[in-house]
Amino acid sequence: MSTTPAARWYRNPVYDGYFADPFVLRLQDHYVAYGTGSVVDGRVFAVLTSPDLVTWTRVGGALQPENQELGTDFWAPEVAETDGSFWLYYSQGFGDARHHLRVAHSESAYGPFVDTGVDLTPQELFAIDPHPFRDVDGSWYLYYARDVLDGERVGTQLAVDILPTMTSTAGLSQKVLSPTADWQIFSRGRQIYGRTYDWHTLEGPAVCRRNDRYYCLYSGGSYLGEGYSVAWAEAKHPLGPWVEPDASPLLKTVPGHVRGPGHNSVVTTYGGTDMLVYHAWDESVSKRMMCIDPLLWDHDGPHTQGPSWEPQRLPS
Repeated sequence: MSTTPAARWYRNPVYDGYFADPFVLRLQDHYVAYGTGSVVDGRVFAVLTSPDLVTWTRVGGALQPENQELGTDFWAPEVAETDGSFWLYYSQGFGDARHHLRVAHSESAYGPFVDTGVDLTPQELFAIDPHPFRDVDGSWYLYYARDVLDGERVGTQLAVDILPTMTSTAGLSQKVLSPTADWQIFSRGRQIYGRTYDWHTLEGPAVCRRNDRYYCLYSGGSYLGEGYSVAWAEAKHPLGPWVEPDASPLLKTVPGHVRGPGHNSVVTTYGGTDMLVYHAWDESVSKRMMCIDPLLWDHDGPHTQGPSWEPQRLPS
């Protein structure tokens, strides 16, 4: 649905094409989005632009796929801007195996991005969903999801490392959150790594700082099912410790309307409103599509009236 000065409305999904794991970067006068799932002009990660987060135009692909021996699947792009350069963080692997985090560089937000030849997570069994975060003091951190085979609830947890440069980590690989609840189960009796587990999944971390606190919004459960949801934790420092509130998920399925909302990013509009950008399945469960909803804050933390499916006013 288009917007006009007289009637600024939106209705989810805001983009009709397949666009999973959406990340939105705000530039000086427009937004750029990157997503998993499409190959455009031989490049992975479709690139979209929008003046208002509602009307989106595809402008190409971000990354020329290279190093096919490392994997043919490219997931969850996020872009950081620093000193006039753009850094694309993503994972590469084969399906559910051998994914590691990589970084590519471009002088343009639209690409083409060129891989720097760096494996950012050589110490991990499996790593996906990189999220670069810049703190107020200029320090950079890299949050991501990784497989861990010990603990009370085995599966994929959230971790963080320090980025001394945009192409290197400090090797910290510190836990952010481990699974704690049944709603985070990806699959019971999953055969993986030569054993059988009731596998749990936390993924898609997105971190922001509000009111001198740090908030990590993340997805849990199986991205294929209706249990997939977004929850959050807070900390006093980017490295934690992180504390989860005793609250229901921030985003969850609304039967008959929204299925499996998750893997969000957060972008602040030019008017100062935080917006959740996330994907949800269409009714036929054939494609994940980009959605948006306002993210509100109070002394208890983040709140939203989403996921929405009917026309909503677009905040400034």
